[in-house]
Amino acid sequence: MNDAEPASESADEPPRRRRRDPEGHRAAIIEAARHTFAERGYARTTLREIARRAGVTHGLITRHFASKERLFLAAVPGNRDLEQVAAGDPATLPDRIAEAFVRRLETDAVNDPLIALLRSAASDERAAAHLLVAMQEHSAIVYRSVLSPGESALPDDDLDTRVALVGAQMIGVAFSRYIARTEPLASMPPDRLTEHLTRILRQILFG
Repeated sequence: MNDAEPASESADEPPRRRRRDPEGHRAAIIEAARHTFAERGYARTTLREIARRAGVTHGLITRHFASKERLFLAAVPGNRDLEQVAAGDPATLPDRIAEAFVRRLETDAVNDPLIALLRSAASDERAAAHLLVAMQEHSAIVYRSVLSPGESALPDDDLDTRVALVGAQMIGVAFSRYIARTEPLASMPPDRLTEHLTRILRQILFG
């Protein structure tokens, strides 16, 4: 099957990618999705708009990601890269998570899909809750692979609860610093913020 669109494209659309390049297509889709979600929010973003920006067909997006929800989860940097960030010594997991989180948002909070999702939560509460739950479930799987690899959850295991609290803490920081811009978080130096967040995440995860 050819991924290219017919030649009757409108003049203002970017040319379709006519080569077979699955990894290149996937990267282009994720990049276009990241910017579109950030600009338009989750509810107002369409797969057709993402396809137009990425220079691919709508059908190619659904073949790669199946749904807008799955594409959003793939486009959120923290969710997408969590396995790489989390890998390593379990004792320093809070350090890696906090450092990556602060660095990512300090670099480009404006174009971060998570910030867009938090901004639009009031107008689309159901979609936001659904996506945040999916991100939390993914985080629980990754954290468990680091903190208790190969072990089954015991009846009194509260790791999922601790992971949910980690997520809530980070969402709170993201909202206060990058959306509401409330003090003292708004003007706190990034290294200080990372130190405070690391300490809190360590307390949540390890007690």
